[in-house]
Amino acid sequence: MSLTLILIRHAKSDWGDPNLPDHERPLNMRGLRDAPRLGQWLAENALLPDRVLCSTARRTQETWAGIATQLPQPPDPALRSSLYHAAPADILTALKASEGHCVAVIGHNPGIGSLAWSLSKTPPEHPKFGSYPTAACLVLEFEMDDWSEITSSTGQVRDFITPDDLPQAR
Repeated sequence: MSLTLILIRHAKSDWGDPNLPDHERPLNMRGLRDAPRLGQWLAENALLPDRVLCSTARRTQETWAGIATQLPQPPDPALRSSLYHAAPADILTALKASEGHCVAVIGHNPGIGSLAWSLSKTPPEHPKFGSYPTAACLVLEFEMDDWSEITSSTGQVRDFITPDDLPQAR
């Protein structure tokens, strides 16, 4: 059996209100546009998560909400405060306790990008993989039966995309 992991950095957020706590920052117009485009790409590539682990930050929840509009049967996200600005080890801990064959994790940099590096057998040859920009998405396949078996360098890269790689919104 194989497992599929979709690691998503939240879409572009708004920095307009300096008094707004970081946790409460919403997506900006670009983020609101990019999230559904990412969802469309996931649907077109039959990458349909049966479990979603999502930081409790407003921008990660709005990212999932935008993605979900394009999926046939999107699951409700499992909101985890432990994923807010989480270190890679904390994200991995949440993932290892997960169920399902295809799990999406929506989080923040630098943790999500660092985890992407550490889980990939060979990183993708994408010029933006190192910076893991907003709304970037890495898809990894694992030849394992259970998420608890996941360790460093065991994921085979299936794809890595950024909003610049996606077709413009229709």
